[in-house]
Amino acid sequence: MQIDLIKGHGSGNDFLLIDEITNAYSFSEGERAALATLLCDRNSDLGADGILFIMKSDHADGRMRVFNADGSEASMCGNGLRLVARYVCEMQGLNEAIIETMKADLKVSKQQDIYPKVTTYQVEISPVSFLLSDLPLNIDEPNLLNEKIPELSQELTFSALAVPNPHLISIVDLEQMKSVIQKQISEKVNNPNELFPDGVNVSFVKSLAAGSIYVNTFERGVGFTNACGTAMSASSLVTCLQGLNSVEEVINVYNNGGRVQCVVHENDENYSIDLIGNATYLYQAQVDVDLERETFSVNSKEEFPEQSTYEKLQADAQGYLQKAGL
Repeated sequence: MQIDLIKGHGSGNDFLLIDEITNAYSFSEGERAALATLLCDRNSDLGADGILFIMKSDHADGRMRVFNADGSEASMCGNGLRLVARYVCEMQGLNEAIIETMKADLKVSKQQDIYPKVTTYQVEISPVSFLLSDLPLNIDEPNLLNEKIPELSQELTFSALAVPNPHLISIVDLEQMKSVIQKQISEKVNNPNELFPDGVNVSFVKSLAAGSIYVNTFERGVGFTNACGTAMSASSLVTCLQGLNSVEEVINVYNNGGRVQCVVHENDENYSIDLIGNATYLYQAQVDVDLERETFSVNSKEEFPEQSTYEKLQADAQGYLQKAGL
């Protein structure tokens, strides 16, 4: 089969976008998973963290389905949603839209550039749940906020929430951030285990200054990633709950791929988060795919000129983190 796609990234979290709105593709569920494992292979001519399938919705401006590089489907992806927001808004001539995701219909909008000439979109991250059954996390408590999980660590405290992807978050010091603890914990909870039967995204968070944090994430189905949008959003909320930051105020969230902004909103103890950051296109390509043979070839590839500008944002972010010892 012949497929047209765009490769783009949000905070270095890169994806292949496949448009099912204007193209007559008809993928089976098995084909979606197979395409993700084949095309996202980092040893191939493409490579990515996942595929974003952009689809028609019967009640929203578009629909997003996210398949990770291992073929699993994610219920939500904040960095990916910014790319889908850009694609749908530009295709339909909109400045704001509603995108249907697995768990909710989410508001998205074009925003003032977060950095000069870096195309920027804001996306809604919700619903938020602190019920451990929604992750799930199998401990004898209804929720977990800044508490220890002895099976994982005797020194760290954790918070668990679904946004709606499941997240386990620990606020750490510089020494802990640089240690192997995160890798050990992440691998334990994403291999067969009794605590997290479906696995979980694991983030370590370091407070940098008032209104600024650094987030490093091991993403379920991906591994350590440059950035995870829902993880940065969930981490921002956790820092607000612990008094490190404030709701309704902009939080600059630094990551290995750059920087985004988050704003936490509270309404009668219900939370939502705005995630604001780049939606950068890298190239568009046409590929021939043979799923039976598990092979593909790239027929054409045309680069976009946007990455060089984004790299200036990234360099500024890395410079800030280096001064902070990260």
